[in-house]
Amino acid sequence: MKIDVLTIFPEFFAKVFDFGIIRRARLAGIVEINVHDIREFATDKHRMVDDRPFGGGDGMVLKPEPIFAAIENLLGTSDRGAYPSGTRVVLLSPQGRPFKQAVAREFADDAKHIVMICGRYEGVDERVNETLVTDEISIGDYVLSGGEPAAIVLADSIVRLLPDALGSETSAANDSFSDGLLDCPHYTRPAEFRGMTVPEVLLNGNHAEIEKWRREKALEKTRSSRGDLLSGEKGESG
Repeated sequence: MKIDVLTIFPEFFAKVFDFGIIRRARLAGIVEINVHDIREFATDKHRMVDDRPFGGGDGMVLKPEPIFAAIENLLGTSDRGAYPSGTRVVLLSPQGRPFKQAVAREFADDAKHIVMICGRYEGVDERVNETLVTDEISIGDYVLSGGEPAAIVLADSIVRLLPDALGSETSAANDSFSDGLLDCPHYTRPAEFRGMTVPEVLLNGNHAEIEKWRREKALEKTRSSRGDLLSGEKGESG
């Protein structure tokens, strides 16, 4: 997979992709991540990337010209209908589709090239959304100063789902939300710490009982913290 990030603050991403799972995936050739400065695609002498909104109002809006030029440079076209197969151009904004584990899985399974546009100020000229963008994505019902933190969230959650990124075929499958539930509790050594002991079922070696316990605890945690997730849980009452 290839991921390109368009931002007016490329310094924001310095070293952020050089740790953990993303670093290993990059070194293994599983993913390529590049960060591009939108200002490099501005043509005026001041490299202007924003201007005041038509109709008045507070703040500034990111201009369309540099973003169109950046997309044309990366994809060879500014017509989303002509993008290469497996291409997704993502606008990160509070108005977008909520980003969930199922969406991360969709991108990991289907996308070959993801271009993320990091919004700033009052947003991006709507012509960018209407013409270039295939997916408008929000990471939550709150407002950030820009789309840069959201780009990191998407990259991390998508890359870890790519084949061989985690080094285990079952790690991602057991994550919270992968089956509609939160993850179960986890314990490690020592078996007793300051009077607190690991549940006996995890020590007895009976894998069927362990899986049953984990399922029950996942349901218990989900009911307690995120009962809304159980609406689609077949065979389970509230």
